[in-house]
Amino acid sequence: MSAAKFSVSISYPPLSGSKGKPFLSQNRQFQWSHNQNVFYPVVPASAATLLKSKGYQVYWHDGIAQNQTFSQWSKELAAAKPDLIAIETKTPVVKKHWQIIKAIKRITQNDPHWQPKIALMGDHVTALPEESLRLSPCDYIITGGDYDFMLLNLTNHLTRNEKLQPGFWYRQNKQLKNTGKFSLIHHHLDSLPIIDRQLTKWHLYAYQNNNYRYLPGAYIMSGRDCWWGKCTFCSWTTLYPSGGYRHFSVDRVFEEIKSLYQNYHVKEIFDDSGTIPVGQWLEDLCQRLIASGLNQKIRLSCNLRFGVLDQRQYSLMAKAGFRFLLYGYESANQSTLNRINKNNLVENAEKDLRMAKKAGLQPHVTIMIGYPWETKTDASVTLTAAKKLFRLGLVDSMQATIVIPYPGTPLFDYCQKNNLLITQNWSKYDMRQPVIKTSLTASEQKKLIQDLFKGIITPKFIFSQIVNIRSTQDIAHLFRYAFRFLKKLKDFRS
Repeated sequence: MSAAKFSVSISYPPLSGSKGKPFLSQNRQFQWSHNQNVFYPVVPASAATLLKSKGYQVYWHDGIAQNQTFSQWSKELAAAKPDLIAIETKTPVVKKHWQIIKAIKRITQNDPHWQPKIALMGDHVTALPEESLRLSPCDYIITGGDYDFMLLNLTNHLTRNEKLQPGFWYRQNKQLKNTGKFSLIHHHLDSLPIIDRQLTKWHLYAYQNNNYRYLPGAYIMSGRDCWWGKCTFCSWTTLYPSGGYRHFSVDRVFEEIKSLYQNYHVKEIFDDSGTIPVGQWLEDLCQRLIASGLNQKIRLSCNLRFGVLDQRQYSLMAKAGFRFLLYGYESANQSTLNRINKNNLVENAEKDLRMAKKAGLQPHVTIMIGYPWETKTDASVTLTAAKKLFRLGLVDSMQATIVIPYPGTPLFDYCQKNNLLITQNWSKYDMRQPVIKTSLTASEQKKLIQDLFKGIITPKFIFSQIVNIRSTQDIAHLFRYAFRFLKKLKDFRS
């Protein structure tokens, strides 16, 4: 079959329920949330763009972002009749996706004009590829995080009989087969075309996102994924294990930023690499932004690690247009940081936050409760330290969650080996309840998180937010933040 006649759908089927909206795409830790955030799936968007550039017909069917019912989504899918449907899945919803795949197969089994192949991709199926082939009628499992290169290879295989790269699982004569362990090093990121934002309906993701202060916003990824890549709890270390880290060139990233500003009038960009490339790469990007004048026209945000920048570099980032920095704080107990292989010292946090604030940047920290080795006293140390950071005016926002050991991570292996898993019912791995045995009850963990959220909203914190208002967009952002903050409290009700 020619490329022009073969079609591919990048699909996110609707997943409705009383728990809220699923944070599925572009998310390292799955959550259901009453907050209406949506996240732009950068790598699947790159896959859609790459396939289109090679002459294939591509459809973007994100039923979650479009707030569709399953009926609406399935009708849109049936109207397109794609030859290949690619679905990204994660641990808490993989069972739902098995049911959806079965439904698609039932719908199409008697239609001679539509017999689609279905591929699952994501961290869960990378860790447990055989499981989904045994428990659902999906045709292919794509392991590893380079969905773009892999989907192109699969599509070329189906249309031109191109040999499958390492990293695929499939059935052959009722036997499960695979092409070996996936490899990332032969995928050169700069060879990818800049993402086609119109094709991937970027506007669906440009407004409902807490990471944006200025709208519309957009996501990019300068690297895949984190140059440290060894934190034992991170699900994306399954997709991009240590040694597989790569990043785009400064020239390529600068061109994408410029395109987002010039072609889509984007006002803020969040770089969702696990950690933005640092060192000379970051300094060169900052200098390009300053020299071009884009630093005066667009704001940038990114994920960052403690202990890697000095005051000069933080100030350079601020001058280049950076605004918001997201740090993985995780715990204020050094023993815990060591056990999760965070490669950080507790004292680095306050030091870096002071430098960031001095430069005029706005830090955000992420915290987790429910480590299997921590007591209530240990958890309280973290909560007390986090409240202190807010009281000192060193942090502008925060995310707090329950620790979840995702399959494929060292933390999962540790919990499994030490009989610490309460359940392996994947639907319960959604951060709504603990799945690890600890000295804290589920109610205690949820109460600690609620107390932390409530404890940071002090008069001093509110005053600091008000005095930093510079525009009507700042006011609008504060109202959005307050509304979503109240919604967030519902996620951890006992």
